Amino acid sequence: MTQDDDNTVSKLSRRRFLAGSAALGGSLLIPGLMNSVWAAGSDAPEKKTLRVGFIPLTDCAPVVMAAVKKFDEKYGITIIPSKESSWASVRDKLLSGELDAAHVLYGMVYGLQLGVSGPQREMAVLMTLNNNGQAITLSNQLKAAGVTDGASLKKVIAASPQGTYTFAQTFPSGTHAMWLYYWLANAGIDPFADVRNVVVPPPQMVVNMKIGNMSGFCVGEPWNQRAILDGIGFTAATSQQIWPDHPEKVLGTTSAWVSANGNAARALTAAVLEASRWIDASDENRRETAKTIAARAYINTAVETIEGRMLGHYEDGLGKTWQDAHAMRFFNDGAVSYPWLSDGIWFLTQQKRWGLLKSAPDYLAVARQINRSELYKQAATAVGGISVPTSQMRSSTLIDGKVWDGSDPAAYANSFAIHR
Repeated sequence: MTQDDDNTVSKLSRRRFLAGSAALGGSLLIPGLMNSVWAAGSDAPEKKTLRVGFIPLTDCAPVVMAAVKKFDEKYGITIIPSKESSWASVRDKLLSGELDAAHVLYGMVYGLQLGVSGPQREMAVLMTLNNNGQAITLSNQLKAAGVTDGASLKKVIAASPQGTYTFAQTFPSGTHAMWLYYWLANAGIDPFADVRNVVVPPPQMVVNMKIGNMSGFCVGEPWNQRAILDGIGFTAATSQQIWPDHPEKVLGTTSAWVSANGNAARALTAAVLEASRWIDASDENRRETAKTIAARAYINTAVETIEGRMLGHYEDGLGKTWQDAHAMRFFNDGAVSYPWLSDGIWFLTQQKRWGLLKSAPDYLAVARQINRSELYKQAATAVGGISVPTSQMRSSTLIDGKVWDGSDPAAYANSFAIHR
């Protein structure tokens, strides 16, 4: 950063950030003036420069655009997006403190809290970064064998020796593992007994399928669309077909970091929340975002690979095209961004289902420890004009017809015929 940049950040860091200040320093909240007066005393961010990790995926967009569009400067911070090679790297750098926060898998954060994603650590979810926008890709070799969906895949697998087919996901306790397992199980395929299961970092999925290391994978965009464009695979299912408007990546960090940097955490949440709203405001903003994140510093792929599905324009590689009603969303009047307790609890139910958790946790207590809804509300107030739900639970119907509303997680976790 240049001396001029330092001076700019120094000036901007004095801008008053009042959200939640009554709780943190007794300052008066003045509606409409959150970003127009100077930061002072206990309201000032404890850290001015924040390293925020991300993986090269379309849903890193809110973190990247918060920095590129300088939403961070409004809240007295500078976000430095840090490109990481794998989710394991994101985890390790979060725990070591090399990263202040990260674009991270929802299930990884919960897994760390319970010691099944790595060393046990108290964690924090500041906000949800996106809904939808992942997919399950199958190889063209399976297409040649007559596979187009879960039912036809089951027939091919049943007619083959056990372990013939390998499927990849991106992290054992993460979102892509859960979408893959849920989809396979819904088709009557045991994701552990009937197929082999491996972990591959998102940017390496396409090349590994190309050289024959796996027959299918679940990953975020743009790598599913890239598989179609490269002529090696097709989209068998989108994640929003599994669960419309499902939670996906979150802005995550450790609980210790939030305790030491409460004002900075609130400022970071506000900046990323404002970026999320900006992205969703228009197709023009989405196109600008696609062009920005396609650059070498971020995803490093052609704009066309990102833009179509970001705008909801889908093709499956089998001849079907459609406008997806549940394409990747970043804001949706705050419904995306709010850290719903029921969203976090769902991942715990699946970690229990698949044997990552050996016993049932106190589902609600864990979610309340991790999801920082009060801090989110303070950030939303600072940004202004953002609806905050009155309930911390929401209801959804998944691909198998099961309704998830967070009301009885133990019964839900035990309700599946295929499990470990």
